[in-house]
Amino acid sequence: MTADDPAALCRPRLPRGVRLHHDAVRGGWTILAPERVLETDAVGADILKRCDGVATLSEIVDDLAIAFDADRADIERDVRAFLADLAEKRMLEP
Repeated sequence: MTADDPAALCRPRLPRGVRLHHDAVRGGWTILAPERVLETDAVGADILKRCDGVATLSEIVDDLAIAFDADRADIERDVRAFLADLAEKRMLEP
């Protein structure tokens, strides 16, 4: 991500009516939306927990790279792909 990359400054968030839910019975995470349910893993849940509409994409990637002690470029590629897929399904607002 570079300073001139407009996506780096977007502040992703779950739109109204969409929420992240931990299913204690099944021990997994789901994304609940009107008439739709998507299962996600713990990593997806960690990404979505940071999508609060306040943190920028760049800040989310930085935070995840530190939390998982992983290469920032790898984290950025995976986060962008994950969030783009959810945005395409209208389950995330950039």
